[in-house]
Amino acid sequence: MNAFVFPGQGAQFSGMGKDLYESNETAKELFELANNILGFRITDIMFEGSAEDLKQTKVTQPAVFLHSVISAICLGDQFNPDMVGGHSLGEFSALVASGALRFEDGLKLVHQRALAMQKACEMVPGTMAAIIGLEDEKIEQICAEVSTEEKPVVCANYNNPGQLVISGNKEAVEVACEKLKEAGAKRALMLPVGGAFHSPLMQPAKEELQAAIEATTFSTPKCPVYQNVDGKAHTDAEEIKQNLIAQLTASVRWTQEVENMLKAGATTFTECGPGKALQGMIAKIAKGVDGVTISGV
Repeated sequence: MNAFVFPGQGAQFSGMGKDLYESNETAKELFELANNILGFRITDIMFEGSAEDLKQTKVTQPAVFLHSVISAICLGDQFNPDMVGGHSLGEFSALVASGALRFEDGLKLVHQRALAMQKACEMVPGTMAAIIGLEDEKIEQICAEVSTEEKPVVCANYNNPGQLVISGNKEAVEVACEKLKEAGAKRALMLPVGGAFHSPLMQPAKEELQAAIEATTFSTPKCPVYQNVDGKAHTDAEEIKQNLIAQLTASVRWTQEVENMLKAGATTFTECGPGKALQGMIAKIAKGVDGVTISGV
């Protein structure tokens, strides 16, 4: 069974999508449609911009979404998923690719999401850190001990066994990192991000995005969509909508998502979009599972 997966923020690179634009008429039309919807030529930044230009949240999220979705569309008959999933932002790409969302609506929501998250980051500064080499339960326990209502720190991304990202108030994240190193973490690495994604500090962004998601039409996808908030398969349009609203402040349960895809019979994982980050994570989650192929488009 084929699982197609879509990357999140951080996968961007200068020149992304340029080959698709130049070699495929459908891709060119979709990129130009995106330029019109966004009101600026995102293609100029994607194709020629510096790494710094691409790091702006209002650019990064639509850029990764466009590269991912247009890559899937350009596969034509080779895009034959039995299931789809995406990491954080990538969930929007998965929903468009599976037919649950129209391309235009998906892009508008991603753009609104990026602007709302940027605003939330400016309102309440936060950060994230990658914790390597410590079991999830221990990280959850230490975050719970450190976290307060004013200065929260939570488990944000369950990326693969032995790699978990925490998120929250900068001071609380720093304290948690020290305690996690004392508890045996191999590394506790502060990440160069603009805010505390997938934490309670994203509540203002969630409220802003909720109105936009509720005003958007969702359809039944052509295959199950595995969602971040619970790692489970969903096909009900209303459920998908509610999970997408919850996603901004909830943990990304990527490890559980991939494990559930494997249980459902996935034997081929294809990463659709820029970079190879998900391929690396999936290889660690599917370790020891026979007959699993992991590749990228």
